Amino acid sequence: MVNSHSSVVVQGGCHCGAVRFEAVIDKFEAIDCNCSICRKKGFLHLLVPPENFTLIKGEQMLTTYTFNTHTAQHTFCSVCGIHSFYSPRSHPGWFDINVNCLDPVTLSDFEIKTFDGQNWEKNVEKIR
Repeated sequence: MVNSHSSVVVQGGCHCGAVRFEAVIDKFEAIDCNCSICRKKGFLHLLVPPENFTLIKGEQMLTTYTFNTHTAQHTFCSVCGIHSFYSPRSHPGWFDINVNCLDPVTLSDFEIKTFDGQNWEKNVEKIR
């Protein structure tokens, strides 16, 4: 069942604990994208504005990967390789958190919506 709270403060991070963040969640909807990178990473998207995201620790541990337009900044922990959040192409300046990296939130707290990222340009307005 989807959580009905108006806003909730959650924490999360990478596997080894080197990267930790806090976020305020206003909407319990996650996006399951089928694009080449999201599918391979198993990333479930939770978009939050910058005022709702705080990096607690690990900035120096983050490594960035870009491809194609080089707009999205795919950050991941340089120690364990986990992609707990990144800066998305669809929402410049926002943070895109991997729901799988939140603790102790579970997937059953979220309504999961599918997004056809294989056809990103054609569909991006559906998530903006």
